[in-house]
Amino acid sequence: MASIRRTLSPAFRDRPYVNGVGSPFSVQSPSPKLLSSSRYSPPFPSAILAFTVTIRRFIAGVLFHRPNRKGQQWRRVFYRCLLFFFLGFLLGLLPFGHVDDDEETRGRSFNFDIKPSHVNVQFDNDNTDRVVKRREDLVVDVSLGVVESRGELVQRKQLIIVTPTYNRALQAYFLNRLGQLLRLVPPPLLWIVVENKAASFETAEILRKSSVMYRHLVCSNNSTSAKDRGVYQRNTALEHIERHTLDGIVYFADDDNIYSLDLFDRLRDISRFGTWPVAMLTQSKNKAILEGPVCNGTQVIGWHTNEKSKRLRRFHVDMSGFAFNSTILWDPKRWHRPTYVPIRQLDTVKEGFQETTFIEQVVEDERQMEGMPTGCSKVMNWHLHLQAHSPVYPKGWQLQKNLDIVVPIK
Repeated sequence: MASIRRTLSPAFRDRPYVNGVGSPFSVQSPSPKLLSSSRYSPPFPSAILAFTVTIRRFIAGVLFHRPNRKGQQWRRVFYRCLLFFFLGFLLGLLPFGHVDDDEETRGRSFNFDIKPSHVNVQFDNDNTDRVVKRREDLVVDVSLGVVESRGELVQRKQLIIVTPTYNRALQAYFLNRLGQLLRLVPPPLLWIVVENKAASFETAEILRKSSVMYRHLVCSNNSTSAKDRGVYQRNTALEHIERHTLDGIVYFADDDNIYSLDLFDRLRDISRFGTWPVAMLTQSKNKAILEGPVCNGTQVIGWHTNEKSKRLRRFHVDMSGFAFNSTILWDPKRWHRPTYVPIRQLDTVKEGFQETTFIEQVVEDERQMEGMPTGCSKVMNWHLHLQAHSPVYPKGWQLQKNLDIVVPIK
């Protein structure tokens, strides 16, 4: 079989082509001189294009690539988490939220000024010019113990209420009544309740239901005398305050007394030692007496007293008629105390002299006292000496067989 071979004619080897290329099938790149002299430049730098391509390949590989091996699958999950974490971090830096665009904030990106609270405005009807009276000392209560006064935030003083108690018929009534009153006092407030011998379940249950911050203490001294029992229990509370360096205003509030809410509001105004008159019912229950300071403004200039047996006392004041700063107990340098002996109530003195012997350890004389309120002209608590004789005291305050219990009526 004959084969035909087509070859190029040698006559056409040196034929020039239109494009100036020696062969019709070869493409030659332009010379470097031509590229350097050309005015053409790419729209983006080569580094940015390379970075964009790399990011695109990385995202495509993480989101759309299907791994073949187990190791690649875990690597893909890790890269996905890393990618979404980076995107979330960037979104968190964006300024989301509402931006006021009123006249006051226009032109300012951020405003850190605290606007003062609205003041009460009163108009004087007697004056035709309607004089405006502004209260700049407006106080706004905050549940965390911070008040706003004259545009400044002021921390409230803590009240440390010390209550000695013991098991008796009216104990639940007295503690519940006092606890309901302390609930109305703005915080911070600490209620220290001291029992004798052991902490009873009934008292602990009342304290838990009172919704008041409390500490339930036990006095180790076993004394049956009412005078000594109260002295030891208060000393237990004083030792607790001194050991834990509690800062606040200490007030001895017996559970059988009656208190006004205004009293606890005024306790926070005490700087060192404050006192006020107390209305008392005598043991015979046939008359009421007044015991406490006589004041000229806030200066104590004398004392109310009606009992001849107590005229020898230095300070004529009831146990519930004074309060003092707790730092006196554990910071003697601040108050320039001459001795470092702990301040405690004395059980060796006669009944009725515990108050004056204790106050003599806290202050030197009336010059270091503050009369409350101004002029000491208001009674804010009462001491009634209420007792129940031979009562029925059921365990846990519950009558399991109430039909079998007979209470004589006198």
